[in-house]
Amino acid sequence: MKKIFLTAAMAFALLHSQAQTTAPKENTGFESRKLKLDEINLVSSYYTQNGNNAAVTGGIGSQKLTDIANVFDVKLSKYDSKSRKHTFGLEVGIDHYTSASSDMIDLHANSSASHADTRIYPSLSWSMENEKKGTTFALGLSSSSEFDYQSFGGNVSFSAKTKDRSGEFTAKLQTYLDQVKLVQPIELRPSGLLGHENYGSAARNTFAGSLSYSQIINQNLQIMFLADLVQQNGYLSLPFHRVYFNDGSVHQENLPDSRFKIPLGFRANYFLGDRFIIRTYYRFYTDNWGVNSHTADIEVPIKVTPFFSISPFYRYYTQSAAKYFAPYQVHTATDEYYNSNYDLSKFNSNFYGAGIRFAPPKGVFGLQHLSMLELRYGHYTKNINMNSDIISLNIKYK
Repeated sequence: MKKIFLTAAMAFALLHSQAQTTAPKENTGFESRKLKLDEINLVSSYYTQNGNNAAVTGGIGSQKLTDIANVFDVKLSKYDSKSRKHTFGLEVGIDHYTSASSDMIDLHANSSASHADTRIYPSLSWSMENEKKGTTFALGLSSSSEFDYQSFGGNVSFSAKTKDRSGEFTAKLQTYLDQVKLVQPIELRPSGLLGHENYGSAARNTFAGSLSYSQIINQNLQIMFLADLVQQNGYLSLPFHRVYFNDGSVHQENLPDSRFKIPLGFRANYFLGDRFIIRTYYRFYTDNWGVNSHTADIEVPIKVTPFFSISPFYRYYTQSAAKYFAPYQVHTATDEYYNSNYDLSKFNSNFYGAGIRFAPPKGVFGLQHLSMLELRYGHYTKNINMNSDIISLNIKYK
């Protein structure tokens, strides 16, 4: 928690000093070709969870975990000689977590090295929008690094608006090339390998194609259709997840080296007068591991004043179990694949909470360029004895 408030305080100090020294520019209609700052976003969050189905200990044991996350996002833009808008984005995220289940990779440890970790995930993006033609081309690169996982990603997308600008089609390709460090449960490591050396690694690659189409039906209703095709190949297990067979023996999780996923989604936003918006979302998901799921989400932002709003939300989720899942001491020696991670079990969940948003015309706390402050809280529950809470703070500078 200390990290969240220190970061927020530093951001407030920085934004306050810039707000005092930067004078507003007149809008003359001229499109400057110089690079200008569009916005800066700072998002800080604190997450905590508890449960009793830890995959590290074979589907039983504490899932207690805490995570502090900070994401800093900067967007810059300029127009070129052909009046095309170029937008450049830089995002840097840092998460730090402590996990009771990860600590049990070594069953005899007391606050071992694996009980906590820090993940750093920077990304770069660029887009070029031709406002006259209604088209946008974009590229992105990303990276994520932690003790046992390294990921590099890239994406390319193209968007085109309809002639009357009421609809937009988007196609996107993404890839993630990952390396998983093969950190085994301590009792399954080769003799003499007790420290952090010589773990070895394995590749995991993800390729995804996305299509979406959004349409303004009328001044009150907007809809969007979404479809994805996702192919994963390589080492798709987690090496420190234990599985206990019905004979009492312990093994490493073993899953197929290929997985194909199809998520299909639909969004609809309805503007109910000047004070209410009804945002809805539905997603159907299926894959070749036997998991089928449904997600239904609703959020209703309520404008209390022109500059202050409250947004209660609720999400329901349900899924079937993967065909390779079984609880503690249920798998047998005849099973080709085996897993006791309850993320692949049959369950349903509820997530509900609310956000408050403050965006006064003279700036938050009277700081002209500090344009928005949002605070959100959510409570999450699964029907398999797991629950969590998250609180987040979003500050925007424009």
